[in-house]
Amino acid sequence: MAEELKTWGTHGVVGHFAHPHNRPWVKYTDELNILMAQVCVTTGAKEKEVACMGTLTNNLHLMMDSFYKPTADRFKILCEARAFPSDQYAFASQVKARGLDPATAILEVSPREGEYTLREEDILEIIAKEGASIALVLFSGVQYYTGQWFPMESITRKAKEQGCICGWDLAHGAGNVPVSLHDWDVDFAVWCTYKYLNSSPGGIAGLFVHEKWNNVELPKFAGWWGHELTTRFEMPPKFSPIQGAQGFQQSNPCILALASLLGSLQLFKEAGMMGPIRERSLLLTGTLERLLTKSKYFVPLGEVGQLYQQPGSGEPGFTIITPSDASQRGAQLSLLVLPTGSGLMQKIFTGLSDRGVIGDEREPDVIRLAPAPMYNTIGDCERAAGYLDEVFETLN
Repeated sequence: MAEELKTWGTHGVVGHFAHPHNRPWVKYTDELNILMAQVCVTTGAKEKEVACMGTLTNNLHLMMDSFYKPTADRFKILCEARAFPSDQYAFASQVKARGLDPATAILEVSPREGEYTLREEDILEIIAKEGASIALVLFSGVQYYTGQWFPMESITRKAKEQGCICGWDLAHGAGNVPVSLHDWDVDFAVWCTYKYLNSSPGGIAGLFVHEKWNNVELPKFAGWWGHELTTRFEMPPKFSPIQGAQGFQQSNPCILALASLLGSLQLFKEAGMMGPIRERSLLLTGTLERLLTKSKYFVPLGEVGQLYQQPGSGEPGFTIITPSDASQRGAQLSLLVLPTGSGLMQKIFTGLSDRGVIGDEREPDVIRLAPAPMYNTIGDCERAAGYLDEVFETLN
């Protein structure tokens, strides 16, 4: 970022073409698209299927506008209940824009009574049962609240069997879990880069469009950065899109945002990309889980209903609502602070923050802890678990 600021100071707008570090801004995303394909799409990815652009919800709207095409018979969007709010807003607004009612056009899959995560068989059963009426299957890759990594391959396959378009929001999956979007025949995906990809809050986002749509689904909302580079600066009046995902680009991106992401993805490359990063993530999150479940304040998930029958009543404690099967989660563990509805979560979260443990609170009762494999250590996990016990002790 310092290099780009200096280039702006010494070269001004000419930095688009003449750059002292051989990173002309007009081609700045070239390396980023390659790295993003390797990190976010993981295997079978092709550079032209990936675009570093925009923001998450903006990209989601662009994709839904192109791929959500309801008919009289096939008009529903299938998603998980309690999807990230921005996704819910986007789904509802896209449905309303087509003159439909979200109450009937958005079909949500909820966990079974007393459970917090979705069962694969329940998702697949709904797709099989409702498939003829579903236009678009659109889940989160990793659920933001519970940390559940959905069975993406089997959901995509079942959606295709029923003739549905299948897209994914990988906001909590990009840089966290390995995926094979091209090989799984995913139609499109969107993600942000400021979580596991470390690009800073509000950093530039990304999208994937399978190459099979290259000559079928062209950008509807054209912008000059999606125009072919060879003639872009000739300023032609007619839009000629770059083939593939990059044709969906609209405006020239913020170079400082790109620089922040480039630095992070270069570190991913040094670390060996998602294979070794996922391996270390499994070690760290598994260690944190083992330490947490040894706490005297830990309550097994299956015992919560019996021990905490009334909201706000019961001894202070916590359980983990993220799947214990490592193949069904990423780095994140979601701690449900007990008793629910007691306001205790905020006290625990503040106590952890005061001790230097930076997690994330989700109202009303969840604290998310996610050891980042790029820079957290086993020692960090040990300290976090120890401090959690220490904070609970202060409640007595």
